[in-house]
Amino acid sequence: MAKKIVIALGGNALGNTVDEQREAVAHTAEVIVDLIAEGHDLIVTHGNGPQVGMIQNAMDALAATHHGYGAVPLPTSVAMSQGYIAIDLQNAIKYELKKRGMDKKVSSIISQTLVDPADEAFKNPTKPIGSFMTKEEADKLIAQGVSVVEDSGRGYRKVVASPMPLRICELGTIRTLAEAGHVVITCGGGGIPVFDEGGKLVGAEAVIDKDNASSLLAREIGADYLVILTAVEKVAINFGKENQEWLSDLSIDQAKQYISEEQFAKGSMLPKVEAAIRFAESGEGRNALITLLEKAKEGINGETGTVIHK
Repeated sequence: MAKKIVIALGGNALGNTVDEQREAVAHTAEVIVDLIAEGHDLIVTHGNGPQVGMIQNAMDALAATHHGYGAVPLPTSVAMSQGYIAIDLQNAIKYELKKRGMDKKVSSIISQTLVDPADEAFKNPTKPIGSFMTKEEADKLIAQGVSVVEDSGRGYRKVVASPMPLRICELGTIRTLAEAGHVVITCGGGGIPVFDEGGKLVGAEAVIDKDNASSLLAREIGADYLVILTAVEKVAINFGKENQEWLSDLSIDQAKQYISEEQFAKGSMLPKVEAAIRFAESGEGRNALITLLEKAKEGINGETGTVIHK
């Protein structure tokens, strides 16, 4: 049965460099077109960690060596990463569709995501971004009120907040294209974080978790399935221990119980499970799937992966 699916691509679907990305998206496009061939309607979201870091580092280096250029705000780098990733994905999907003789439109939407300036995350920035600095460079930024942390013995880095997304600003456009039968690529890197200042959208120095943004988009767009792709085929409890157990099926209550037991790592699986729960509990018949890119079709067909449901 055809489903409306929001599919959130992880870093393994995109690569880390320009060449790696173009190679990776060719394979990713095959998986996406496999799902389209099954009759599903797809909205594709993606992360941007390595890409936005590369762009921010380049912009920082430009500002440091060419004094006529000012610092480039993080929201601008997020916007750049959305376009850079989306065009490779869009072209790869179009080419795969053409190879299979399938007539399907593919569109990319540069999107903004509304956040709350009063979000507690802004009081405790935790997400490292940009280039490494010496202690002297870090101290100058700290004196200017910028949050900086020492990062794993490698130097100092600026940290920004990761607030919860409230609204996808381009939702109407995304919905219109999806209803017209387009494959839509959007919400890259969780979207460009913005504040609403009296109707004017202003960039926020923050990054948004792409799984949280994908969950919000899936809820607002009325999706049947949220598919979060990651580096493992299934979610596990007691991960890495002798009594490790792979999970195929999780009710919302079971998932919340495992979260209370701290079964999921905070930096990796926990935010994915939390995003899946928010989608699954938002309406009847809404299921979230966490699995590998290569197993997406099998997972939607109930053959593998971890499904989180009411």
